[in-house]
Amino acid sequence: MFYHIDDIFLHLQLNKSQFSVRWCLQIKNNYNFQPYEMIWRRKLLTPATFLIFMMNIFSGQTLTCHPTEYQTENECCPLCLPGRHVQRDCFKERVTSCRRCRNGTFMDKPTGHKECYPCTNCDAGLVLKVKTSCTTTSDAVCEPLDGFYCIDVTENNCVAAQKHRICHPGQYIKQAGTASTDTVCSDCSAGTFSNGTFTSCQPHFQCESVNLQLIKAGNASTDAECGEKSSNVTVAVIIICVLLLVFLFITAGLVYWFYFRKKKMCLRSEKNTSSVVLSQENADEEESSEPLKTIP
Repeated sequence: MFYHIDDIFLHLQLNKSQFSVRWCLQIKNNYNFQPYEMIWRRKLLTPATFLIFMMNIFSGQTLTCHPTEYQTENECCPLCLPGRHVQRDCFKERVTSCRRCRNGTFMDKPTGHKECYPCTNCDAGLVLKVKTSCTTTSDAVCEPLDGFYCIDVTENNCVAAQKHRICHPGQYIKQAGTASTDTVCSDCSAGTFSNGTFTSCQPHFQCESVNLQLIKAGNASTDAECGEKSSNVTVAVIIICVLLLVFLFITAGLVYWFYFRKKKMCLRSEKNTSSVVLSQENADEEESSEPLKTIP
């Protein structure tokens, strides 16, 4: 039993329940029939040759689109450019209809998607701020607020941040914090100090180098305290002044005490004298008040 090649395509085109006319025409126009060229010239196919022919057709007709296209059910449609999305798929002679991304969305590559991607929100509540604003062709890029560093990065975009470490007194800032790294602190060595904000520990001030006296020794967090040196003459003068003040205070106290005592004694003496005089006067009055006796 032999089949004519034109009869095969006519049969496939008429059997629309299984194959579309357009699909059959694509096979006839696009499939490489070179291996069967000699057979076609004779216009004959054996059943075995026909079976091999159909197996080659079905195995080679998987729809594969070009990298600049996307696949629909039966079509390979051109991709929309970055900054746009598909509004309507291509069909037959109609090309893909694309629409510009609306505000707050973006598309950073050629696409066959029906919608653009939403822009990332750099939320201040997550201590983030906008480093690069969102456009129709690129997403927003977030970075930490000042004093914070990123602890979670997704696709080169910071999504969470944390406050930089604070160095304590007695430590210095070995490495300042950045948007991507935390602050590194280190302890001061002996003879140096830092209040926690220095980028290096400072040596304690040497009071003797400027002819000053050490008042308070420095530690890891504070500097040494200096004061004017006290000479022997100054110390002697201070001691004499103190002793003189004490002497004057004691002298004044003694003078006051003697004066008060003497005054008190005088008052007591005057009081006694007044009492004696008063008693004498009373006695004289009593004598003068007695009646004179008559001599018989």
